[in-house]
Amino acid sequence: EGTRAVVLSGEGAVFCAGGDLEWMQQQINADRSTRMAEARKLAHMLGALNTIPAPLIGRLHGGAFGGGVGIACVCDVAIAANSTKFGLTETRLGLIPATISPYVIARMGEAYARRVFMSARLFDAAEAQSLGLLAKVVPADDLDDAVEAEIKPYLSAAPGAVARSKRLTRMLGPEISELKIEATIEALADAWDDAEAHEGVAAFFEKRRPNWKA
Repeated sequence: EGTRAVVLSGEGAVFCAGGDLEWMQQQINADRSTRMAEARKLAHMLGALNTIPAPLIGRLHGGAFGGGVGIACVCDVAIAANSTKFGLTETRLGLIPATISPYVIARMGEAYARRVFMSARLFDAAEAQSLGLLAKVVPADDLDDAVEAEIKPYLSAAPGAVARSKRLTRMLGPEISELKIEATIEALADAWDDAEAHEGVAAFFEKRRPNWKA
């Protein structure tokens, strides 16, 4: 209570590089119930970020890959340095962008999401803005000033009214129900069970081409 705005930023060279490599190795050897429990942690984290009452402003730099795109999509406003790269890279590993999918599609819409959701191709900040992922793209040296400019109007707005307005937009926007979230968890567990995931993750760690790569 009393928080007027929250800025979500990445530590290090990139905003978010995606799944932790050690965690990925653990998942490939885990049983289904463990995989679902881990996916549920991610789903609940995204849900918590999506529903905080204060405005959530993303400060993106370097790169946002895999789950990093999902995290950017739960921000009310995402602002990126113009050198930032993006990619829903899961299918390169034989996996799918499952738990982040409700938020990605809510932000981009189905038509725009289809352009980047399945191919795992990387795209730049300008395209991310055209897809609706980003509100603003600025030179890296101007990023902090752009974030501060986004915060400033909220300091003159009634925080309770801001929170109620945010809740209203979520209610009227695409529904992200518990049923849908649970379906994404099941879908991710199914992907981890598939032979493609085992091949993709093994190829990544063995620094070789997966058997489907042309």
